[in-house]
This record gives sequence, structure tokens and C-alpha cells, in this order.
Amino acid sequence: MHQPTDRVRRAERSQIRVMFDLAESVDRELVRLEVGEPDFNTPEHVVEAAAEAAREGATHYTSNAGLPECRRAISDAMASDYGVEHAIDEIVVTVGGMEALHLAVLATVGPGEKLLYPGPSWPNYETQAFLADGEPVEVPMPVEEGYDLDADRLIQRMGPETGAVILTTPSNPTGRVFDPEPIRAVVAAAADCGAHVIADEVYAGLTYDREPRGIAALTGHPDHVLTVGSCSKTYAMTGWRLGWLAGEKSIIGEVTKIRESTTACASSVSQHAAIAALTGPQEPFEEMYAAFERRRDYVGDRLDDMDGVSAPRPEGAFYAFLDYDADAEALDFAKYLLKEHGVVLAPGSGFGEAGAGRLRLSFANSMDRLEEGLDRLERGVAEY
Repeated sequence: MHQPTDRVRRAERSQIRVMFDLAESVDRELVRLEVGEPDFNTPEHVVEAAAEAAREGATHYTSNAGLPECRRAISDAMASDYGVEHAIDEIVVTVGGMEALHLAVLATVGPGEKLLYPGPSWPNYETQAFLADGEPVEVPMPVEEGYDLDADRLIQRMGPETGAVILTTPSNPTGRVFDPEPIRAVVAAAADCGAHVIADEVYAGLTYDREPRGIAALTGHPDHVLTVGSCSKTYAMTGWRLGWLAGEKSIIGEVTKIRESTTACASSVSQHAAIAALTGPQEPFEEMYAAFERRRDYVGDRLDDMDGVSAPRPEGAFYAFLDYDADAEALDFAKYLLKEHGVVLAPGSGFGEAGAGRLRLSFANSMDRLEEGLDRLERGVAEY
């Protein structure tokens, strides 16, 4: 029997989903802090705009690049919110940020070429490299500096075989927001190597301690930056599967061409929902942001006072990346906390070698559930 290709077999199952499935199988009350999904419903005006569009017949294919009015809404939002300027023919609307990332990697990483990214990192980067027949290269960032971007470490690994570098800010899993100067250095070095930087900015709207700025707006080489964005996190629209890829026109044109053989186009109804989210009333999203910021402050303060646990204070997204005082592998310790104390976290080892011995906590949950979950975590660490 013919076996699946290496590009498929090399990919490993996410440890986040391992914990998710284990939690689903447990017959007891749990505090679920393992999955990165807003606990808010999509605001009513967005849902109503999508329903109205569907009732009026907007249920057909769109162009491969997406509806012009959707791309215009994305273009305007990127410019006003993050300082990144793109014409609508430099934007393709995608089926979530994951498809945007997949298309970006396919367009920049050739067979045998390297995809570099700072670690710890979202596990999909490794898989995306395999699917492009490329080589994933995790470059660990120093834990003693709170996983901040060390440009020199990344630049030292670049060379003629580098196809692309992924920078994720705010970071999943660490919640770190990278400073402008090392970002500029990385983009300039990538440009010197003829490589692109893929800016994964799906959490950019959840930046807490500074004004969010897109990577393409921070560098003198914006033509070497491909920006991945999404409605999922900032607008509580994970299930709508609506994202985008923005960049230099010739690359976006090539990316749009191959979509005929992948997804053809993003959902027409979801594109109308995105237009409403990006151009309509922003008060519901501002309320969500304020709630996430309050939760960030609470989680940061609790972890600072907790014996046996430490974490860099999250600067964005909705994650804290915990070091724990226990002699246990991350997956084993996460299973112990679930089974013995009823709190579910994601093992740090699921985010690359740099995450070994750590846990990711998602604070995309209500304040009372966070309080209970942190109480359980504190008891679990003390009793281990």
C-alpha cells in the first residue's frame, strides 16, 4: 500500500489539541484555559450584516482575491490601525489567517529552503514549512529576557538558503510584543538575503502597553514584508474563517492565482461580516479589548504573587507563558493538573524546543473562571 508523503507524515499533532481532546473526555467540571479563542460572541451588528447579505443573495463565488469592498475595508483598517499602507490589489482575502500563512509560505519557501522563526512559537509554522517541502528552523529566544526578539540570534541563522522568516507580534504563546529596532534589523537582514518576512499580526489589535504598529510600517523594506491578518481574535470571529494576506503586488497576484486550486475564495457571507466588523460600530470590540486588558492585569498580578510559578507579563494577545517549579515534562504536568485539579493548560513543549518545561495559559475566559483556574493551578503546583 502506498504511504502518505513525507510532507504529511512529518507533521505532528498539536499538543494543544491533545489537551483539548483529553478535556473533552473527562466527566468532571473543568476550567478550560488551553485554547486561544475569545469567549465573546460575534457582535450582533456583524451577524445581522451577514444574515442580510445572505438573504439578499450574496451566497455565490466571489473573485479569488475577494470582494473589492472587503479588500477596501481591510486596506483602510490596516492603514488607520497599524500604519500599513496597501492598495486593494495588494490584498487577498483568505479562509482565516491560517490560509494566509499557508499561501505566504508556499510563495516564499522553495523545496529544501528554510523557514526561520523565533521560538517558542505557534506549532503551525513547522507544519507549514513541511507542506512547502521546506525546512522549519526554530531559533530559541532568551528566556531570561522574557522571550524578547534577539535580532542577532535570528540573523546568524540566515543565509542564501533562507526562504522566509516569520515574526509574530504579539506572540503566541508568550504574549510578547517585539520592539521596533530588532524588527528593523531582522527585516533588513532578510532583504539582504533575498528573503521575505512574514508578519503574523493576527493579535495586533490586542496590544496593551503601546500603540500597535505593523511590521511593514516599521521598516525601510516594506516590499519584503507579507502581512497576515485576521478577524478571528480582535473581532471574536474565529468560526467565520476570514483573514487576509497583504504584500507586494506581484506576490499577491501569484498567490491569488493558486487559490483556484485550494479554496477558490473566502466565504461570501463571511466577507460581508468582515466589512461590518471593520467599518461598523467599534464599541463592542473596544469593550472586548478592555475586558482582555483587565484579565491580563489580573493574571499578571496573580502569577507575580504565586509561589512556584513565574511568567513574563503579557504585553499582547491573551496568553501567559508559565515556568513552573516542578520536575516534570510539560505534557505530563499539564495532564496532572487536568486530572488532579481540574484546570486545563497547554504544554509549552507544543510550541517548540524553546517551550519545554513550560505551560501556556489562555486568559480568553471570564474573570470568575480565571480566578478559579488560578486557584486550582496554585494548589496543583503546591501539591505536586
